[in-house]
Amino acid sequence: MSDDHYFSADPAAPFTREGVSARVWGRELELASGSGVFARGRLDIGTAVLFRETEPPTAGRILDLGCGYGVIGLAIAACSPSTVVTAVDVNERAVVLANENAASLGLTDHYAAMTPGAVPAEATYDEIWSNPPIRIGKTALHELLLTWFARLAPGGRAVMVVGKNLGADTLQRWLADQGYPTARLASAKGFRVLESRAPAG
Repeated sequence: MSDDHYFSADPAAPFTREGVSARVWGRELELASGSGVFARGRLDIGTAVLFRETEPPTAGRILDLGCGYGVIGLAIAACSPSTVVTAVDVNERAVVLANENAASLGLTDHYAAMTPGAVPAEATYDEIWSNPPIRIGKTALHELLLTWFARLAPGGRAVMVVGKNLGADTLQRWLADQGYPTARLASAKGFRVLESRAPAG
């Protein structure tokens, strides 16, 4: 199955695992990816750019939105033990892999992956980190971002990596129009790293 269908809740391809060695913020993480999940067998370029151009949050409640096999949230949890990381994905295989990876890394005390419906309705977050699923389409993407950005604590932020050719600059302007002022933190290898801020209160 191609990555184009990684956002399916239950991909049809047989579930096979494939190892990934990922260098994140100066650490090496050994992870398992799988068929029907985004970036099987690799650290995708956009996420690599995100790691290279940012520093991990040191504390707080963190949401990894569209977590895939879990690399962004797991990297935060590994680098910053004072964080509490929730990872969400509609892809049930991704959730399984992310939780398996958390267990293998010894991070389950402050990391948990789940489908969106399992997230408590009252949960809020200090930061959202994401390589968002742009290919679900503009309308669905906008709905996804507004749904989860509404859970940011006052003054909280979202950090995302988005391909320039996939509409990063348009998305930056649109987020600002929705009340989330958005700055470009970096630009590399055809990707933008964007930081959006929630209203202060």
